[in-house]
Formats: sequence, C-alpha cells, structure tokens
Amino acid sequence: MDKLKQMLKGHEDKAGQGIDKAGDFVDDKTQGKYSSQVDTAQDKLKEQFGADRPEEPPQR
Repeated sequence: MDKLKQMLKGHEDKAGQGIDKAGDFVDDKTQGKYSSQVDTAQDKLKEQFGADRPEEPPQR
C-alpha cells in the first residue's frame, strides 16, 4: 500500500477520478444494489490515497 501511495503522490486528483469511475462501474454492474457500500469504499480509498484532501500550496 505504501508503494502505491508513493506512486500516486502528486496525482491525487487522478486517483480520485479513478476511484469514482471504478465505483460507478460497480454500481452499474450491480444495478445500484450495493451503492451505499460502494460509496463507503470510495470514501475510504480516497482517504487512503489523499484524493479527498485539498491541494496544498507549495512550500517556500
């Protein structure tokens, strides 16, 4: 998991988009039957990869 986080560092927005797209795919395939569980999983993944955090200004 740490290695994946390092790879995604600086690309949190793209990771968030991928997580959203994957969740939408699962919702589509399950016809929304598990949408609350999918939403929870998406939120937790975004927390793990930092995709839900606002972009920090560069350090001076």
